[in-house]
Amino acid sequence: MKKVSRAIFVIAFFSILWIISSVSAADMTKIGVIDFVEILENSTAGKSAQAAINKEGDILKADLEKRAKEIESLREKLERDTLVMSPEKREEQEKDIREKITDLKNLQQKYELDFKKKEMELVKEIQEEVVELVDRIGQKEGYLLILERRECGAVYFPDALDITDRIVELYNQEYIKKQ
Repeated sequence: MKKVSRAIFVIAFFSILWIISSVSAADMTKIGVIDFVEILENSTAGKSAQAAINKEGDILKADLEKRAKEIESLREKLERDTLVMSPEKREEQEKDIREKITDLKNLQQKYELDFKKKEMELVKEIQEEVVELVDRIGQKEGYLLILERRECGAVYFPDALDITDRIVELYNQEYIKKQ
């Protein structure tokens, strides 16, 4: 596994060197780095998506809490009335409570899946828009390479290469126009 990883790294490294050597010296300095997470956190679209996600999460959480309270009140009622009800009636109510608990757990899992799916859709939409914007900026301004900080695994790069704030600013302008 390590040999395959090293081979891929060596191939990628030499490919980048080949690309850089085939480009004129003037263009070699046009390298940029962006941080998508920072764009997501600081852009208007990202903040709007996060607010929508939080709102949806609050609605789902409130629904689950309401259902849990209903189950708890049924359980309390059963405890209060246990001595005066028939064993069959008690078993029936206990079964009903167990079914409601199972339904609640299943609903919670469904909500979690739906929530994650919606979150991923919103992030993917923003990511596609940002990639399109970065591509346009890269072509327009003659960048040799624009890397995403986490995806490329950049441990260190000079701050001068970071164009994240600029991308956030341009993305905010486009988002406002779109709205």
